[in-house]
Amino acid sequence: MKHVVMFSGGIGSWAAAKLVAKEHGTENLYLVFTDVKGDAKSPHIGEDEDTYRFLNDAVANIGGHYIYLNEGRDIWQVFKDKKFLGNSRVAHCSHILKQKPARAWVNKNIDPKDSIIYVGIDWTETHRLPAIIKNYLPYKVIAPLTEPPYLDKPQLIEWAISESLAPPRLYSLGFSHNNCGGGCVRAGQGQFKKLLETMPERFTMWEQKEQEVREHLNKDVAILSEMKNGIKRPLPLIELRRRVEDQPQLVDADDIGGCGCFFEDDERQDDE
Repeated sequence: MKHVVMFSGGIGSWAAAKLVAKEHGTENLYLVFTDVKGDAKSPHIGEDEDTYRFLNDAVANIGGHYIYLNEGRDIWQVFKDKKFLGNSRVAHCSHILKQKPARAWVNKNIDPKDSIIYVGIDWTETHRLPAIIKNYLPYKVIAPLTEPPYLDKPQLIEWAISESLAPPRLYSLGFSHNNCGGGCVRAGQGQFKKLLETMPERFTMWEQKEQEVREHLNKDVAILSEMKNGIKRPLPLIELRRRVEDQPQLVDADDIGGCGCFFEDDERQDDE
């Protein structure tokens, strides 16, 4: 039996893999990571640089076979190619750069008759499980962290530290996930506010790349949105910056969001 963990670079997928390794060993354990940084010549930030350190340390801690995949584009190239800027409702970036390469590798290398797919969602995310199971058919899917003893993220981080494994640095900076260097098109106002306050240069990159896509599409679109007078309207990052700096009371700091890159079921998904 082969055991395939969708290894996102977050603390949840590490913990899920640890549980699988404990129960089934590591001889037939596969840790599948898909990168979003683009090709080697791409200058644009995708994953946080500490993610690669964590991945290497995590694989050494767990054991098994590490599978590295890279579609070749970054998220901004995908948005231009698809002529659509990703947002909280539709994230083509995760579908094209994460889900499709991982599923292609699974289809080519893993027989559903003698394999199990594992994902790192925890007990607070069980509402995602039906869609995950459906998306991975005919493969069987298990989410170990949705089962007892129901550990939460702080406990998972403590577990990693107890094994001398330093968690991804974004958690210590106050981010709720380790996706896309602290950004993410599914993130909310609060997430990007934190990005601006903790890593202003990286926020500026997101701000500039968003504006490039807006100009490329010649449309008033944005990653973020807001309701104004009962109407949903785009909220560009350049405007969010102005509010954080001049009118912080207008920023919804509790709006965090975050992507489930390996298993979201978008309202709109195109095959490319």
